[in-house]
Amino acid sequence: MADNSQFRLLGQRRFAPFFVTQFLGALNDNVFRNGFLILATFQGIQLFGWDESTLANAAGIAFILPYVLFSATAGQIADKYEKSMLIRRIKLFEIALMLIAAAAFLRGGYALLLFVLFLMGLQSTLFGPVKYAYLPQHLDTTELIGGNALVEAGTFTAIIIGLIIGGVTVGASPDNALPIATCLVVFAVAGYLASRQIPMTRAADPQLRLSLNAWRETWRIVGFARESKAVFLSILGISWFWFYGTVMTIQVPAYTLEILNGNEFVTTCLLATFAVGVGIGSMLCERLSGHRIELGLVPFGAIGLTVFAIDLYFAQPVANGTPVTTLAEFLDRPGTWRVLFDLTMLGAFGGIYSVPLYALIQQRSKRQHLSRIIAANNIINAFFMVGASVLSLVLLTAGLSIPQLFFVTAVLNAVVAIYIFSLLPEFLMRFLAWLIISFLYRIRTQGEENIPDTGAAVVVCNHVSFMDAIILGGSIRRPMRFVMYYKIFEIPLLSFFFRHAKAIPIASAKEDEVLMHEAFEKVDAELAAGNVVCVFPEGGITRDGEVQRFRPGIEKIIERRPVPVVPVALGRLWGSWFSRNRDGALKKFPGRLFARVPVTIGEPVPARDVTAPRLELLVRTLRGDER
Repeated sequence: MADNSQFRLLGQRRFAPFFVTQFLGALNDNVFRNGFLILATFQGIQLFGWDESTLANAAGIAFILPYVLFSATAGQIADKYEKSMLIRRIKLFEIALMLIAAAAFLRGGYALLLFVLFLMGLQSTLFGPVKYAYLPQHLDTTELIGGNALVEAGTFTAIIIGLIIGGVTVGASPDNALPIATCLVVFAVAGYLASRQIPMTRAADPQLRLSLNAWRETWRIVGFARESKAVFLSILGISWFWFYGTVMTIQVPAYTLEILNGNEFVTTCLLATFAVGVGIGSMLCERLSGHRIELGLVPFGAIGLTVFAIDLYFAQPVANGTPVTTLAEFLDRPGTWRVLFDLTMLGAFGGIYSVPLYALIQQRSKRQHLSRIIAANNIINAFFMVGASVLSLVLLTAGLSIPQLFFVTAVLNAVVAIYIFSLLPEFLMRFLAWLIISFLYRIRTQGEENIPDTGAAVVVCNHVSFMDAIILGGSIRRPMRFVMYYKIFEIPLLSFFFRHAKAIPIASAKEDEVLMHEAFEKVDAELAAGNVVCVFPEGGITRDGEVQRFRPGIEKIIERRPVPVVPVALGRLWGSWFSRNRDGALKKFPGRLFARVPVTIGEPVPARDVTAPRLELLVRTLRGDER
């Protein structure tokens, strides 16, 4: 296996004990929750006079409510104290809860089980900020996607196993609660033992004074999240995913009973199928993103969530009149595999959608506030999940069928996705760039570590084709502001991309002196704001594939705002469909599609050493003979 594979983390102490601990926690959650829901839906237990659909949604609210009430406090605790100690104490709390749950299952105390579900929500509330703040303290930026993907895949693998164990232990013998009670306690103890191997993780803000005013602290930590527009919109995107997932998954037991005419084993199969999909999607993220935080995957995931939810509606729009009592009968019935395929794809696109968003929050949040920002994420998630349960109850009470509820959710997903991407075009721009560099070329980036993680910088690059800005934008992890010839900026279709990417059009003094001065002012403003600006100093696209003379405009930029300059070279693009012929015309036939395109990034040049000839020589050297 390759040295840079995410799976190598499973053999390292900084990750493996943490992974096992959270895996067993997710496993136990789902053994308990699925066992309780199976009892509620298929065994006819009576609680407060509620039917199975109402009880399922009420159980969802009971589990989610602690996120609203206690996330602010949980975030403060996670930032103030050492994390391995916190995890061990949280796991001890889980053991106590599982002992109570075991007793309630054995004695038939269903109201007590509902209260334990609320307390399990509290335990998850405490664990969440620690869980996601732990990863960036032990993984570097290039490992965040892989680490998050493993956590998500592990969580949903645990969900699959938990669903099966919960469903089988209750469904096989409803009158014998000893198997599920034993499993709950054993898994909780095993999780605590694993947590004892987690390495110490220093407190992010040990001087923090805890505030017990949950309402005030909630608004305060939401304020931390709002400091970065990208972080806050990522939180909203994750919260929407939890809204969507809650609507889809919490209805599965009732969907099985009322629409598919199945039993508890069918419910377990459907939920396990969805979880398998999430695991597959999460694991695909690292390969699709090239070990980077690729925001372009987020719109791709959103599209899949809408398409396959709509198809799920058409797969079984009305109740099936043929009952099934075994899983084999269900699999043999016409239409079943379409339902299972849709659920798998929903899970897969959900994983593709959510993993980059979690990684972006971890990367771009201030480290001393990260646990509280994760807590803010949990609070907003909770409001969305409560909203999902309430909306489901309202629409189902109003007469919508469960398949119709799925259809409405799919349409809402499309509307919300368009709204979020309009607020932060970086997601959509990265998606377009990802499509192009994934399907038109095979990009190979070297030296990406030479791009500063923070602070202003100028990137200079040779200009080979009309696709250069898109290729660079998709290859370099930081958003860049491109300075480009105004006639290229105004090319139909591409102009949409360039405007939303906040590109800066420029002209020569002979063509438009005012536009030239405006461009220099905008470049300086972007650098003053700490952004990365990309300049093509040749002033135009090469007609013969060679690097042309670098113009002195780059020197004027650095004179005014001394920042590091990073040389970058593009290779093997001349002769492609989007490059120019020797006479200057656009190539008329596709060439070099799917070619291996090297993007070579050199070491930053200090401002004091910047000259146009020196930068030109560096770019020529980086490119070599691969024009």
